[in-house]
Amino acid sequence: MTQTLADLQTPALVVDTEALEANLAAMADRWPGATLRPHVKAHKTTALAHRQAAHGHPGFTCATIREVEGMVAAGLGQDLLLANEVLDTRRLGTLVDRGARVTVAVDSPETVAAAAAGGVREVLVDVNVGLPRCGTAPTEAGALADAARARGLQVRGVMGYEGHLQALPDAAERARLTEGCMALLLAAHADVGGEIVSGGGTGTSAMNPWVTEMQAGSYALMDSVYAAAGVGYAQALHVLGTAVSVAPPRGEMPGYAVADVGLKALGMDHGNPTIPGCPGASGATGGGHVWFCSDEHVTFAPAADAAPVRVGDRVLVVPAHVDPTVALHERMHLVRGDEVLDTWAVDLRGW
Repeated sequence: MTQTLADLQTPALVVDTEALEANLAAMADRWPGATLRPHVKAHKTTALAHRQAAHGHPGFTCATIREVEGMVAAGLGQDLLLANEVLDTRRLGTLVDRGARVTVAVDSPETVAAAAAGGVREVLVDVNVGLPRCGTAPTEAGALADAARARGLQVRGVMGYEGHLQALPDAAERARLTEGCMALLLAAHADVGGEIVSGGGTGTSAMNPWVTEMQAGSYALMDSVYAAAGVGYAQALHVLGTAVSVAPPRGEMPGYAVADVGLKALGMDHGNPTIPGCPGASGATGGGHVWFCSDEHVTFAPAADAAPVRVGDRVLVVPAHVDPTVALHERMHLVRGDEVLDTWAVDLRGW
């Protein structure tokens, strides 16, 4: 029996299959084969990772041990990078003993010791290239690599994430600053050695020729912040909601509507979601300015040129940050227009 958008319980993640496939193909054309190491933290879905593998990418980036375990269980353990520091790698070592290839990021003697103690055999030296998060100083990377080799670890190279630049709206400025970050990473690589220079993301994927592998993830599904930065990929993912209340204009108070897509269905760290015109989704009403989100609701003023919103109408909402939005949902529905074609479990969520 064919399902449509009207049959889905809301809030629900819906993914436009044509936009998704166009995004996967475009990134694979720009970064073919092993030069792209897709970051699964953006979608946490092994079915989607299989689609990325079908586009020719043998290796993946993960953010959590749970993601690594899930990818191995799904038959995608050929070459996994855990691009985060962890201090207990025993679960990763078990995967390595069973035949998976797992590399972990290290940025301190403590994380080197943890990798060796837990049975991980390969590491990348994580270098701070400007984002004040993890990463050793570029001038200390070589000594850390020597310490890792002294513990019997294979040092595959370096990684450095220019995450603070990914969504800068001025593309020229983003490119200029990316070059500076990569100069730091390449200097560290000269001291560390190895075949890999890993980094980047969706926002710098068109302007970072210095890495040997690109760690982009959001390009597959996209969000409003990346769209505003003009990164060139289509919005494939929306959170489908239902208008549950509508208030007409009263005096100086404009009319507004309320849909059931609130804080518990959206990643809000990058700001409010948007409600666009939603072309191609015949079962959805579109267009509106978001006022605010509360626990279970988004309150918005319908666009003046849009059809009036009625109670029961479907509303497509674009999250500002795709990664934490997806992690809040158990499944995503693949759609073409109004038709639901398939449902994928978001099976890498949780810890």
